[in-house]
Formats: sequence, C-alpha cells, structure tokens
Amino acid sequence: MGRPLSARDRQFSDLSPYRPDDEEMEKVFHKIASVSQPRDRISKKDLQELMVKLGKVDAAGEARRMICVADQNKDGYVDLEEFMEVHKNGVPLGDIRRAFFVFDRNADGKISAEEVMEVLHQLGESCSLDQCRRMVREVDRNGDGFVDMDDFMAMMTRPRRKP
Repeated sequence: MGRPLSARDRQFSDLSPYRPDDEEMEKVFHKIASVSQPRDRISKKDLQELMVKLGKVDAAGEARRMICVADQNKDGYVDLEEFMEVHKNGVPLGDIRRAFFVFDRNADGKISAEEVMEVLHQLGESCSLDQCRRMVREVDRNGDGFVDMDDFMAMMTRPRRKP
C-alpha cells in the first residue's frame, strides 16, 4: 500500500470539489454563451468551438457529451438554470488541474506569460505580453516567473475579491 495522503494531498484531491459562487458561475456561462444567438443559452456548436480553441482532439464528441449531461429539458441547449444545476456541487478539482494543462502548452509543468497570451488569444481575448507577465507575477508565489500547479490551484480556488 502507498503512503498515506497528506493534508495537502487531500486538499487538492480530484475527489474534492471547488465551490465557486453563483456570480462566478454566471460569468462563465455568459462567456461561453456570448457567441450564441440568442445569448441566453449554450449550444453544442458553442461548446465545440470552445473545445477546438482549447485544442481538444474530439471536440464534437466532448461537446455532445456535455450537452447530454446538462440539457435537462432536452431542447438541445444548456440554459443558465441547467448550467447552475450541473455545477451545484462545485467544480471537481480534477477539472481545474486539467485546465492547467490547457495553458501549459509545452508540457514542462509551468505556465509562462507567453503561454497565457497564446491561450487567451486562441479564446478571442486581446492581451499584451506585458499584461500576461503581470498576471503571472500576481500568481507566482516563488518568484521564478512561471505559474506552477500549486500556484494555479491556489489562484483558481481562492475566494474572489469583489470589484
């Protein structure tokens, strides 16, 4: 049998969910739905386009599975209420870990400002390299100029400041 899990291991276990607040979840929903017409629901096409931008190999299949899971009224779309219902128990930390690897383009275990900029541009966001460097500095706890998995998990699971 392996070593017992430390408190830190349990803290970031894939079995533990992160529970973002409703306002955060609504922002995510509206960001995904922003390409739809009407903009109050997420279509399979929206999800497929997002998956392609994120480099998913089976974007169509992934989008189809996501719609199947979330579309409770079986109209072919995910509305805000359905989106919130799917996430009512939180976001699995394993999903947050997988998001790290979307940004870690060269698979070296750390995220550079250049990688942040590349992913944000793929997602249609405009961001300068200097802005991305500032983002990395805000999260980089050991000062090496990169975001490692621990930095990323801490950033993604810390309570958000209200603007």
